[in-house]
Amino acid sequence: MDKIEEVLTRGVEKIYPSKEALEKVLRSDKKIRLYQGFDPSMPNLHLGNVVGILKLKQFQDLGHEVVFLVGDFTGMIGDPTDKTSPRPQLTRKQVLENCKNWKEQAGRVLKFSGKNPAQFLYNSQWLSKLSFAELLNLAHHLTYQQTIKRDMFRKRLKQDKDIYLHEFLYPLMQSYDSVHMNVDLEIGGSDQMFNMLVGRDLMKKLKNKEKFVLTTKLLVDSRGEKVGKTTGNALFLNVSPADMYGAIMSFPDEVIPLSFELLTRVPLQSIKSLKKELSLIDFKKRLAFEIVKMYHSEKEAKEAQENFEKVFQKGEMPEENISVYEIKPVEKTDIIKILTESGLVNSRGEAKRLIEQGAVDINNKTITDSQFNQLENNCVIKVGKKKFLKIKIR
Repeated sequence: MDKIEEVLTRGVEKIYPSKEALEKVLRSDKKIRLYQGFDPSMPNLHLGNVVGILKLKQFQDLGHEVVFLVGDFTGMIGDPTDKTSPRPQLTRKQVLENCKNWKEQAGRVLKFSGKNPAQFLYNSQWLSKLSFAELLNLAHHLTYQQTIKRDMFRKRLKQDKDIYLHEFLYPLMQSYDSVHMNVDLEIGGSDQMFNMLVGRDLMKKLKNKEKFVLTTKLLVDSRGEKVGKTTGNALFLNVSPADMYGAIMSFPDEVIPLSFELLTRVPLQSIKSLKKELSLIDFKKRLAFEIVKMYHSEKEAKEAQENFEKVFQKGEMPEENISVYEIKPVEKTDIIKILTESGLVNSRGEAKRLIEQGAVDINNKTITDSQFNQLENNCVIKVGKKKFLKIKIR
C-alpha cells in the first residue's frame, strides 16, 4: 500500500464528495491545506484525539499544509453533537486552561517546527471578531430544515426537551473556520459529519470552492460506546506510562484490531501478521506498548509493560506508585476500617467478605481473620490482584 492509498483508507469512514476525487488531487502533486478542529471541553488531549492527530501526521509526512485548530471560541458555545440536553457552557478561562498543554502533547506526534511545520491556531482569532451583521449574513446560508434533521434534535423534540438557538449556530461557527482558513480538506470523526458538511456547503456558496471532507472511524465497542472516552472519564495523554498502559489493557478484546489501526503507526500488514502470530493477551500488550511508546518513550513503555506483567499477571507487588494510608500509633489498627476508609473497598461488608475469601494479603501473607489488628509500619496490603495500600504509622 503506498502512502496516498494509506492516508485515504487507514481509519477512514468516508470521504466527500468521493475518495477518487481527493485521490486525483493528491496524486497530481498539488499540496493542499487541511485541518482538524479539537474541542477544549476537557482538560488535556485524550486518546480519542489521537485518531485525528495521526491522520494529520500522515498528511504532514506527504508534505501538505496541516493546521491543528483549537476550537476555543466554539468550545464556549458547546458542540451539541450526540447530546440529548444542552452542554454546560464554559468560560474563556476554563477553555484556555483545558488546552494549555495541547501543543506539547500533540507535538509528540506532529511537528510544529522544522521543515513543513504544522500550524497551531485558535478559532477565537476570527470568530470573536465577527459582527452581528456578519453573523446574520452567514446564517442566511443555513436553513432551519437542514439543522432540525439532526438526530439529537429530533430526539429532544420527541422528549419535549429544549433546543437552544446557540446550538443551532454551532455548526455555522465551525463551518466558518473552513472558510476563513480557506482550506481544501477538513478531517474529523464520523460523528462530526453534519458540522463538516455544513462547512463544505458554506465554502461552495461563499468561495465557490470544493472542500473535501474526510471522516474517521470511531473507536467504539459492540454496543456503540466510545472506548477511551466515556462520560466523565477520558484517558488523557498526560497520564503516567503505567496508567496509560493499564488503561489500554482494559480495552474490550473486540476493539484491539481497530485500536491498532486508529491509534498506532504500525503498518496495516504488520497488524494482520501480529494478530495471527500472537495470543490475544500478547496482541493487546503490543498495542499498549506501541501507544505508550508514542506518547512517552520506548524505555518507559518497556517499564510499564514489565510493571503490568509483574503486578497484574504474576500478582506481585509494584515497586512504586502505591497509595499511602497514615494511622496514629495509638489508633486501633482495625483492618476493616482501613480497607473501607482508604477506598480499597466500598463497604465494611465487602471488606469482611474479601478477607474471609482469602483475597486480602499483608506483606504477601494471606489473612482470613476480619479482626486482624497487627499492622506494622510500611506494611503493604493487597486486595485481589490490582489494589495495593502502604500503611504508614506516624
